[in-house]
Amino acid sequence: MKFFIDTANLDQIKEAQDLGVLDGVTTNPSLMAKEGITGDANVIAHYKAICAIVDDNVSAEVISTTYDEIIKEGEALAKLDPKIVVKVPMIKDGVKAIKYLSSKGIRTNCTLIFSAGQALLAAKAGATYVSPFLGRLDDISTDGLQLIEDIRLIFDNYGYPTQILAASIRGPLHIVNCAKLGADVITGPLSAITALLKHPLTDSGLAQFLADHKKASEAK
Repeated sequence: MKFFIDTANLDQIKEAQDLGVLDGVTTNPSLMAKEGITGDANVIAHYKAICAIVDDNVSAEVISTTYDEIIKEGEALAKLDPKIVVKVPMIKDGVKAIKYLSSKGIRTNCTLIFSAGQALLAAKAGATYVSPFLGRLDDISTDGLQLIEDIRLIFDNYGYPTQILAASIRGPLHIVNCAKLGADVITGPLSAITALLKHPLTDSGLAQFLADHKKASEAK
């Protein structure tokens, strides 16, 4: 399973990259704004800065909602760097644009997926990734993990190459459960990824090993 980090914070991206497990980055206008990145020129420069850190898979989101404008913006984003994946919303014109962009060899990530039917349409259009937002479904008392399971079954039934990118990850249990269900990718905050490192028995075990080593060294 691939690990993407969902942020526009360069320090967090560098930390995840240095950990040695990072496969990509997802961003959106909200995450850019959170980092104080505003204005088209600054956003473009920031995408380039992210691409300079990671090896591949930088999802750059269009802000257009009409077919022609999505195409125009998507092609411009794709030209920034070969690592760019154009992130397109799950709307009618978005699906049409995914079909066009995919036919031109441009990778796409269909975002804001909340149903298996939406994921199926995106896959039919040739999306490289579909991004079901399981955390946001959980927030409204709907089983987000069930959506991952349903999409996995559908894609496997028909051999769609589209990858399931589980988004809106809230913690380490989401990540582990997505791995169990066969999600191809997860994207979440750095805190969710690094939380996988932690276990109290690891901490206590290491403390005991170090204490025993110290005693043995002092005995010499």
